[in-house]
Amino acid sequence: MRRYGLRDDQWERIKDLLPGREGHAGGTAADNRLFVEAVLYRCRAGIPWRDLPARFGDWKNVHRRLRRWCESGVIERIFRYLAADHDNEYMMIDSTIVRAHQHSAGALKKGGRNQAIGRSRGGLTTKIHAICDALGNPVEIDITPGQDADITQAEQLLEKIDPDAFLADRAYDADRLIDRLTEREITPVIPSKSNRTTQRKTDFALYRERNPVKRFFNKIKQFRAIATRCDKLKSTFLAAVQFASVIILLN
Repeated sequence: MRRYGLRDDQWERIKDLLPGREGHAGGTAADNRLFVEAVLYRCRAGIPWRDLPARFGDWKNVHRRLRRWCESGVIERIFRYLAADHDNEYMMIDSTIVRAHQHSAGALKKGGRNQAIGRSRGGLTTKIHAICDALGNPVEIDITPGQDADITQAEQLLEKIDPDAFLADRAYDADRLIDRLTEREITPVIPSKSNRTTQRKTDFALYRERNPVKRFFNKIKQFRAIATRCDKLKSTFLAAVQFASVIILLN
């Protein structure tokens, strides 16, 4: 089924970005496409790794290989390659919370490293932060514990982009962010909070164009492994979100 596999034209766009491709040091990986489709199947269906269909091979080998790709940044590089072709007219930021399954808990916190799982009203949750362009395509993505404020990742995600205008809701109305946008000559389209002494002027006609980022979250939550987090490690779940974004960018 197409939802659980790649079309030939989609595969052609990414095959040369993968380790083990023809001419790549270390030989070739004839099963690269099978492996990518195994990861896609798991992301779509949201199944435990051990329930991966036998046609994809030993689930332990698939998971082990995915971890290698996570640690070496392969999936992030593919995402950034596809996301680089974005619309710079304006971009928008928002976040969404996903529930963390009980299987996602219990990872060892080596060196005090957090795994982006926190407690909020919904229990154990993870928050996905995303910047999308005017077409609703993801440009920057990060994850944090669910209780973190929306604005915590805004400046960090903004560092690698340069839109003409930046759209966000009132949760991002902070002097530090507004000053940073102004300093970079990016027009802030962020309504003022009601408790501001001086209300800033906002282009509400442009602000109403902010819904593509909401539609992106709707698309990404069609992947069951994203809508409910089962991955223990932050790097694995972030790679899953980036992988799902790659599929969206390929469509």
